[in-house]
Amino acid sequence: MINWPRFVEIVSKNQRFVLTTHIRPDCDALGSLLAMAAVLESLGKEVLALCDFQVPPNLAFLDAEGRVKQLGVEVPAEEAQQYDVLIVLDTSAWAQLGKMGDVIRAFQGVKAVLDHHVSGDELGAEWFKNTTAEATGRLVAEAADQLGAEITPEIARGLFAALTTDTGWFRFSSTKAETLRLGGRLIDAGAVPDLLYQQLYEDDTLARLQLVGRAMARTKTELDGRLIHTYMERVDFEQVGAHPADSEDVINMTLAVGGTEAAVILVEQKTGGFKISFRSRCDLDCSRVAEQFGGGGHKKAAGAFIDEPLESAQAKVLEAVRKAMQ
Repeated sequence: MINWPRFVEIVSKNQRFVLTTHIRPDCDALGSLLAMAAVLESLGKEVLALCDFQVPPNLAFLDAEGRVKQLGVEVPAEEAQQYDVLIVLDTSAWAQLGKMGDVIRAFQGVKAVLDHHVSGDELGAEWFKNTTAEATGRLVAEAADQLGAEITPEIARGLFAALTTDTGWFRFSSTKAETLRLGGRLIDAGAVPDLLYQQLYEDDTLARLQLVGRAMARTKTELDGRLIHTYMERVDFEQVGAHPADSEDVINMTLAVGGTEAAVILVEQKTGGFKISFRSRCDLDCSRVAEQFGGGGHKKAAGAFIDEPLESAQAKVLEAVRKAMQ
């Protein structure tokens, strides 16, 4: 269980907070970050949301005011050291923090992690972690309650985005009765589900559709159809004019094939190597497979990175998944 009295103590005794989250952010990361920033600011705190990324175009609507600052571009690393507390949201893995890792290592104030992932590294921080939570957004909602902060429409929007996307719009097995109750509360507080869905899933570009088409055309199944996998290369993004964030959620599309129990996708990064995503709806523990490649996550969904050419990367990753599914 999370030690909320200690978290409240940290907040009450300090004034200036740096918040950060993982590179290649999803809605849980970005929504939780922005919601926590708004919660702290509602309590009169000074907040700097500082990350090693530029907010992806497809999620820019969540940060319409440009609150998230890019490390080394908009804010120098040294500025973060002037704050009292640094909070990491939705990850506790060095590999997912990019250059913010150096900022965290050098930080002399209080460090805290608010996360729901099973895997993680020792960041030299106090952990406020619940691996049974369906999204970090839930933990931010609980933090707001513990701090006595009102859930405003701004906060509700970020938390609803976090909650719905990390549960596959309430269709994943992580969805519980409490999930729907929290969703209802956030709607009462000002979240607008149909607008959020339109912004997330009904505002695609032609480039993304063409990128998805390439990935779908490459899908293959193994193990009598139980395992499905595909990949994307840098040239795919370049030729269709797609953004790196356009690869989000493609892996979940592959699980629409009847009989599939696990899915893997390798996405080549601009700087080389491949981001690996794993999904499971069987006994396969994705987090354990991801850990073999320096990554982590949840039992049903996890990620990692491998710095090898496609052929060898794919061979190693698929072999690890095959063994885990035996």
